[in-house]
Amino acid sequence: MGCTRREFLALASMGTVAGVAACTPQQDAPNPPENPDQGAEATDASKFKGLALDPSAWSYDEENDVYYQLGLTYCLEPETETYETLAIFVPGAYFTAEKNGETYTCEINDRTVVGNFTASTAPILMPINAGTLSAQASPTVYGFEGLGPYMDAGCVYVYAGFRGRSAVVDTSSGSDALIPGGAPWPVVDLKAAIRYLRYNADALPCNTERVFVFGFSAGGGLSEVLGASGDSQLFDPYLASIGAVTHNAAGEPISDAIAGSASWCPVTSFDMADAAYEWCQGQYATDGSRADGTWTQLLSRDLAATYGAWVNEMDLRDENDAQLTLDETEAGVYSMGSYASALLDEIDDAATHFVKNTAFPYTYTPLRLEDPTFPGDPNLAASRAADAVQDQDPGAATADGTGEGEAGKPSDETTSGTSGVAQVQSTVYESAQSYFASLNESSWWINYNHRSGGVSVSSLRDYVLHLRPALLPSSGFDCTDRSSKTNQLFGIGEESTLHFSSCVSQVVDAGAEAYAACEDWDEEQGLAWAEDLEKVDALETPMAQRVAMMNPLTWLSGHYEAYGQSTVAPYWRINEGLFDSDTSLCTAANVVFALRKYDDVESVSHTPVWGQGHVLAERSGSPAANLLKWVVSCCTA
Repeated sequence: MGCTRREFLALASMGTVAGVAACTPQQDAPNPPENPDQGAEATDASKFKGLALDPSAWSYDEENDVYYQLGLTYCLEPETETYETLAIFVPGAYFTAEKNGETYTCEINDRTVVGNFTASTAPILMPINAGTLSAQASPTVYGFEGLGPYMDAGCVYVYAGFRGRSAVVDTSSGSDALIPGGAPWPVVDLKAAIRYLRYNADALPCNTERVFVFGFSAGGGLSEVLGASGDSQLFDPYLASIGAVTHNAAGEPISDAIAGSASWCPVTSFDMADAAYEWCQGQYATDGSRADGTWTQLLSRDLAATYGAWVNEMDLRDENDAQLTLDETEAGVYSMGSYASALLDEIDDAATHFVKNTAFPYTYTPLRLEDPTFPGDPNLAASRAADAVQDQDPGAATADGTGEGEAGKPSDETTSGTSGVAQVQSTVYESAQSYFASLNESSWWINYNHRSGGVSVSSLRDYVLHLRPALLPSSGFDCTDRSSKTNQLFGIGEESTLHFSSCVSQVVDAGAEAYAACEDWDEEQGLAWAEDLEKVDALETPMAQRVAMMNPLTWLSGHYEAYGQSTVAPYWRINEGLFDSDTSLCTAANVVFALRKYDDVESVSHTPVWGQGHVLAERSGSPAANLLKWVVSCCTA
């Protein structure tokens, strides 16, 4: 039987929710200070004066009417100015300027309206261009390409650099010293950038409380972490280590909370990412690392079961505030229940919307995006244009479920002109009936009602096997050989890749005796996880806490001790491609389920998109136009 949110949290506080810490270690979050100014060093109002924005240093693009500043260092003690600096782009109408040599001295003009905003109401938009959480360098040169829609809408556009998933050497500095990277530094750097903007609020023609961050894939996951973790004290030691702003010139504390988080195909919640992937996709696969006789097949099965038990310990809610759960079968498989039904409902709704709003003949072209190219850094765009085709298995982009170019089968690969996108041969469907007949070619699993236009899928298993097969190996995030980009995210210094998942570690430890019967089992496997999980980073933070700091659910779900210990963004936009095999269907859904009844969240726009994979998934229109429309709606609600 489900329970209400209030009942669930009451039970959790008394320790009566069984196994609430069984797989994901809870992190003790420090209690908020009783005095809001505590720790703000309010007596030293001049501490951050070196970070004050120079109003006489603006450059001007006269042709496009844009003022900009590049290379602004956003903390007192940056590890690297290549990454810990930012650029600001401002619609020209928001300033009254006086030329002084090569630059302009600007004063805010609040009498002009651009789009829906004035200089006192304009929002700040911050892109995360790293779909794989590679480091994002700050722009060193100006380029207007792509900025037009944001300037025309009256937004201030801020492109902030940040350190990425690995420690790096900043060759531009002439030093060969290793600069710390990995979790949680990408979050820390962006929080420092947000604080810098608020420190300079009086010099900027915008409302610095209206910060909207947007990203794709792991960058979208980072956007979600920023939306969930505003002012979380878990980040304080890291922010202090780089000299991030803590208070303004008047001694008042400054927040790093944001107004809105937008993401496409977010990859996040790494504590349970492997278990979620095996429950959603892996348990139905029978080849590769999940072939009979392999220990990783058994690992896949056990992780899937662990995920089912974890869902029942979570505070995930349907639209009626009832807890979402999974039912265990006699075989120990969790495949049915209100949680599975909620996911199926989303799939059905998306498929129905697709067929009702698609003109036939319909051309399906499978696409996959590695990294987006949001505007602001012309150097980035140029470097990606030279390498538009990503290295990938052709099957990885062809899971259309029609039997033509299915995942794992060869297909004729072509390329698009979009940077970072690979595509394969298109398929044309003359009618809705022919489209669904093609989906049902091998077996009947999806129903289409021609009269009503309604679509229903028989089961999650059928949906996965036909449209979202497991393309990652068993335990594909915390890989058995530490080879994934996520293993890099939790590396420490020269140990560039490490195991990080307590969940996988516990499952491996519990199943070691059964796994040992498989010929490919290595008895050192369990030891490898145990050793890595004991390691701490340069600030003595344990692995489990670093994982928690990259998980939006840490602050959104009553399952975690840090629940309620942050300022959560009031506005959320989460889009996902339903043919995306890079992550599980659960990833975005769990954040949506947790946000639904969270206090102070004004709106959650969640759009699953049928017919699209790991891309900037939209049902219609362009990502930039739809993002801006959403931002305007949030600011005028």
